[in-house]
Amino acid sequence: MLKVKLPDGSLREYSRRVRPIDVAAEIGPGLAKATLAAEVNGKVVGANTLLPTEGEVSLRLLTKKDPAALAVMRHSAAHVMARAVMRLFEGVQLAFGPTTESGFYYDFETARPLTEEDFPAIEAEMAKIINEDEPFERLEEPRERALAICRDLGQTLKVEHITEGLADHATLSFYRQGEFLDLCRGPHIPSAGAIGAFKLLSIAGAYWKGDATRQQLQRLYATAWFSQAELDEHSKMVEEAKRRDHRTLGKQLELFATNPLVGAGLILWLPKGATIRGILESFVREELTRRGYQPVYTPNIGRVELYQISGHFPYYADSQFKPITMSDDERYLLKPMNCPHHIMIYMSKPRSYRDLPVRLAEFGTVYRYEQSGELGGMTRVRGFTQDDAHLFCTEEQVGDEFRGCIEMTQSVLSALGMNDYRVRLGFRDPKSDKYVGSDETWQRAEAALEAVCRGMDLPHLDIERGEAAFYGPKADFVVSDCLGREWQLGTVQLDYNLPSAERFALAYVGADNQPHRPVMIHRAPLGSLERFVGVLIEHFAGAFPLWLAPEQIRVLTVSEKSESYGRDIEQKLRAAGLRATGDYRAEKLGSKIRDAQLELIPYMFVVGPRDAEGATVSVRDRIDGDLGAMPFASALDKLKAEVAAKLVRQVAQKRSTGLGERGGAHEY
Repeated sequence: MLKVKLPDGSLREYSRRVRPIDVAAEIGPGLAKATLAAEVNGKVVGANTLLPTEGEVSLRLLTKKDPAALAVMRHSAAHVMARAVMRLFEGVQLAFGPTTESGFYYDFETARPLTEEDFPAIEAEMAKIINEDEPFERLEEPRERALAICRDLGQTLKVEHITEGLADHATLSFYRQGEFLDLCRGPHIPSAGAIGAFKLLSIAGAYWKGDATRQQLQRLYATAWFSQAELDEHSKMVEEAKRRDHRTLGKQLELFATNPLVGAGLILWLPKGATIRGILESFVREELTRRGYQPVYTPNIGRVELYQISGHFPYYADSQFKPITMSDDERYLLKPMNCPHHIMIYMSKPRSYRDLPVRLAEFGTVYRYEQSGELGGMTRVRGFTQDDAHLFCTEEQVGDEFRGCIEMTQSVLSALGMNDYRVRLGFRDPKSDKYVGSDETWQRAEAALEAVCRGMDLPHLDIERGEAAFYGPKADFVVSDCLGREWQLGTVQLDYNLPSAERFALAYVGADNQPHRPVMIHRAPLGSLERFVGVLIEHFAGAFPLWLAPEQIRVLTVSEKSESYGRDIEQKLRAAGLRATGDYRAEKLGSKIRDAQLELIPYMFVVGPRDAEGATVSVRDRIDGDLGAMPFASALDKLKAEVAAKLVRQVAQKRSTGLGERGGAHEY
């Protein structure tokens, strides 16, 4: 006997084999028609998946209202797109076709390159397939039979994947729709007719299995929604995202640059961008001082043996720059993490329980060799600086210290008006072998972290298994920008492993005059400064709040007659600590105002002969427009008060875009 528990708490019992769609049909024909997939014991499955014959399962039927159903539909749309491509072009080899945060893609190897000129024909064929409304049929085959099917289909990439990537799978699944058959673990919607509005977006290069040494493929990106209205809204948001693209704005506003002669993924901070970075660093340093942190500096390289002890080498070997071998055979590594260096500072002298907690902070630059295809402006780079700190404390101090780190991250985000976030507790996956340390150590660390976070009543707190650092659990701040896109920024991590006897054997002398093991906390409120500033550029669309703007105010003269007074005003603004410039060109005032607006300057002080006589300025606000004439002293006080309050004004309201959604279906 099978018991099916529904979300309302009711139970249904079955002595026969049933599927989620059968349960839906019993409840009502309307629900059966609307059901696109199901969630069984928390796992998303197809609506036609057979449920167990006995025991109890929790069942949630997924309709168009559920984000998980949208992901399943998009995965089915990826199959429809692949089917359309195979109908239109000869010799197509299929790779993978998963969902993305806002759509889906499929990787192909084709006899001739696909181009955007092919999009109308592909979309037309997709529409034809959707109108035919054929079902997605799941087939499960023994491994050898699955290999034979892929060989018969001439799909060499699938054959290779079964042979190499799925070597431990005794049974494999396919999905059939009409003449189209693809190796896939699903799930899929019942039939293609449930796919609503769709659009092909772009085409890009990709490597088979992401390996740059293997054959190059073509990746066809697309999106799909349940209605045309949703697609139209998404398209508007995509255009808005393009307008805010930090790579474009960074160039226009002269914030940062890259140069192939310097190297891919290595950022050149231009003066205006460096000003923003410096302001953020000063702000964080002030917070660190108030909270009892001690500043340190460490080298950008270290001996490989240091990172072998920490476990960063070879654990991160695939994403690190290769070791540098010297003439005496000593090997050095560009620093992938700051923590081993801070541990060496902790170990530089004996420590007593009276010294703890020790809080060491550094804006430390680290290096990761990201794949070239994964690099993206400032948000994915090969060299970046973290507002990093490491705390060494007793086990009794863990709660207060971890809470303090969380509070500091909240304070930093609040000052930037980034109050829409969730906190993700990253715990280990017990089934994975990528984590160091004993089960008992991990259980203790996870329990301590969760107790602290639960006690703080943090917004949208959730636990994700498999998201822990290799040495300990963590709390990540996942921030939503004004377009609703999610960015993982600040992080606080609890670590019982690096201080352990198996790693660095850290110690302090306790009140009992015996050695004890400290606990280590890793924290970075901003994370990577490069990534954080890239996110800020897009969040504010380059229009930074006054306290953070690289140029806060520009003095504009009505004519050359007012230049002397204008320069005097500019000097007084600078003396008051404001970042001011002046535009004294022999241009019309309207042209000067337009230039300042295009450069997103927060305030303009317009000065003419009457202002010089009355010691006034005509104030123009980037947000509120012309504020009229006011005494210079009053205008100055207004700006200073806004800077002191770190006021963030008129950030665009968050809109639901689908740009931050998670995919829910995957190819093998």
